[in-house]
Amino acid sequence: MAVERRFRFSDGSEIAESYTPDSLADIDFNTVIGSSGEFPFTRGIHPTMYRGRLWTMRQYAGFGTAEDTNRRYKYLLEKGQTGLSVAFDLPTQMGYDSDDPVSGGEVGRVGVSIDTIDDLDTLFKDIPLDQISVSMTINATAPVILAMYAALAVRRGIPLSRLRGTIQNDILKEYIARGTYIFPPEPSMNLAVNLFEFCTDEMPNWNSISVSGYHIREAGANAVQELAFTIADGLCYLEKASEAGLNPERLASRISFFFACHNHFFEEIAKFRAARKIWAEELKRRFAITDPRSLKLRFHTQTAGSTLQARQPQNNIVRVALQALAAVLGGTQSLHTNSMDEALALPTESSAELALRTQQIIAYESGVADAVDPLGGSWMLESLTGEMERKALLYLDRINEMGGVLKGVLSGYFQGEIEESAFAYQKELEQEQRIVVGVNKFQSRDEEIDLLQVDRAAEKRQIERLSRFKNEREKGKIDRALAVLREKAVGDDNIMPYLIDAVDSGATMGETVGILEDIHGRWKG
Repeated sequence: MAVERRFRFSDGSEIAESYTPDSLADIDFNTVIGSSGEFPFTRGIHPTMYRGRLWTMRQYAGFGTAEDTNRRYKYLLEKGQTGLSVAFDLPTQMGYDSDDPVSGGEVGRVGVSIDTIDDLDTLFKDIPLDQISVSMTINATAPVILAMYAALAVRRGIPLSRLRGTIQNDILKEYIARGTYIFPPEPSMNLAVNLFEFCTDEMPNWNSISVSGYHIREAGANAVQELAFTIADGLCYLEKASEAGLNPERLASRISFFFACHNHFFEEIAKFRAARKIWAEELKRRFAITDPRSLKLRFHTQTAGSTLQARQPQNNIVRVALQALAAVLGGTQSLHTNSMDEALALPTESSAELALRTQQIIAYESGVADAVDPLGGSWMLESLTGEMERKALLYLDRINEMGGVLKGVLSGYFQGEIEESAFAYQKELEQEQRIVVGVNKFQSRDEEIDLLQVDRAAEKRQIERLSRFKNEREKGKIDRALAVLREKAVGDDNIMPYLIDAVDSGATMGETVGILEDIHGRWKG
């Protein structure tokens, strides 16, 4: 029996058969859409957008030991990548050293293993930290990794004020969607605010948080939920920082965002445009922020890992190209393009290069970067941007009514919403109401491709390296630094300077996190 095809956006709402000027009858161009570089920034945050400067081209990478990943970074930079993006393994994300029994089998598997400041030094060997933007996808242990990075810069004689980059530091989305949290929500938020304050004072060119909708979307949220929950998280961080005495206008200028880009071309572009508008208007309304630099929503985009298919993996090249094109047309400031083989393994050098070349072709050959917001004024796109905004604001109202994001986390509200959305999507796939080429339609024999094999001996090498490091340390110096860290972590002091002292003295990831775990406990959810 043939299944009737249904034309829907990701939240299940119907796509109109056609869009006309009547679709925009209630929209005032000057107040709702405006010009690029002007409030509410619907059309982009810079007046000339990519005519003035292209987006930063990043390829998220990390595996095995620091030496392994350093080689991949140099390879990508040689091929034209303009920014580094670090993937960490699970033990590093969860605050365990590589020699901890809990880490067995996971060291270097889904990212690079970083136990010590020496590992970080090796990771960035021969890479000038004051000349390149570095993004680090790390959350629960973000303060420790940033402490290592700051201490490393000082060792190399680089002023902290010259460092450019982003640390994710978005613990809320870990409770909502991803699960790599360590401490309970309240102390975790306090640690995030410590990092905000430190970066504001000492690293003014560094983004102290990248509020991530990407992982929310990857967990099964639809585009509207990704938009709404991400904006809600960003507002929650600003509220928490304001309560701690930080200036929200100053902090907002260094907040960045991280979105996914899925397959529905127009929905994704509309999502990015609506995000800029909502963020600017909410900051103005809630925090009385007026500085245009602080009202601009700046974001990194990654093409959607969850849309990559193990079946007919070469089809993923097309998916990634379309998603990357949508991100550029949506006005992203930074972009990672997934590799075709990532549904099967970490990317090979050749597949990572092809993913980077996809960005370069869009930038230099397609012409879409030559004009500002080239799809602006499209009846469909402007109508959809307005609909995305309206639906996202309904979610924000609902979150406010329940007492805010933290209340929603503890009640399971966000998790429940995402689960329902994921279930609805899977049901549509199984009933062939949504078609995924090569999976539920147009199947054919899969072509074999070369896959990256992470060296299983990397874990042994990392543990041996850590053992040598521990044996060569000055134990008394480390004990003193960790004792001070424990004392300060119990009180109200910003612990970032004491984390820097601890890791610079030779304390490991597991040792510093262990101090904080003794104080706050490890949250089970």
